[in-house]
Amino acid sequence: MTGLYPQIEPHATGMLSVGDDQQIYWELAGEPDGKPAVVLHGGPGSGCTPWWRRLFNPAAYRVVLFDQRGCGRSIPHVSDPATDLASNTTHHLLADIELLRQSLRIEQWLVLGGSWGSTLALAYAQAYPDRVTALVLFSVVTTGRSEVDWVTRGIGRMFPEEWSRFRAGVPEVRRSGSLVEAYSDLLHHHDPEVRHKAARDWCDWEHAHADARANRHPDARFADPLFRMCFARLVTHYWRHAAWLEDGSLLASMHRLSAIPGVLVHGRFDVSSPLDVPWNIACAWSRSELLIAEDAGHSGVGMTDLLVRVSDRFAR
Repeated sequence: MTGLYPQIEPHATGMLSVGDDQQIYWELAGEPDGKPAVVLHGGPGSGCTPWWRRLFNPAAYRVVLFDQRGCGRSIPHVSDPATDLASNTTHHLLADIELLRQSLRIEQWLVLGGSWGSTLALAYAQAYPDRVTALVLFSVVTTGRSEVDWVTRGIGRMFPEEWSRFRAGVPEVRRSGSLVEAYSDLLHHHDPEVRHKAARDWCDWEHAHADARANRHPDARFADPLFRMCFARLVTHYWRHAAWLEDGSLLASMHRLSAIPGVLVHGRFDVSSPLDVPWNIACAWSRSELLIAEDAGHSGVGMTDLLVRVSDRFAR
């Protein structure tokens, strides 16, 4: 079988208080007694959409989706400039995942993460290997400083016109420095017009490189100023801190996954995250398999087909 499963609706939803005055939205879909699987969405800040449910056979899986702190249906929402980001870090998210697992009384689960979610999935599995039955990662990133530098500066050689506009969005005096730092400051500016322009510019650049191979229209959610603001604020917040992970630590700790089977799915033409990122992880992870979607970029139909096949394999 290839292609997505038919759309299904959640059979349970809720809000979980995780501390720091934060509440995260969660939902359950599929077979209540099926194999547990949790989805870690990308961004940071993109939130979960119904598409994620369709990667799983609803007769075989109990699928858990949730919106990470500050985005989607979780509150307080980061689009509000008054929302403090001090309690929104990778380590807070890891604790949230564990609290959610415990609250749902799930002993172990398959963990699926895409893009930023693959970084979070690796960090979670390395912290709690006994809770993970399998890992499925796609559009794989580790959010290291070299990757952040690539996606905000190095990749500009491939999209010179779009990157010039992206760089021009920050004050001239800051264009030779960290563009992530510069945009993060603009997104926290006291002037709402400055903040909104920075969010638009950031999301325009996101579309330029992430969807280049897919040849798609921008994500419709980018038309929503609240989504743009939330997405841009959270991405720059996490990227400027390199996800609060010591550089190279995820790759150096792959031995912690020696008992966990995993599959990495990556587009051959993913310019946002070049193929050497999942390749190096697969080489260091004895029970992993790297599947390359030959015609895909950071997303694409070929990648979706592979993800469904992988989820079907682990269901058996």
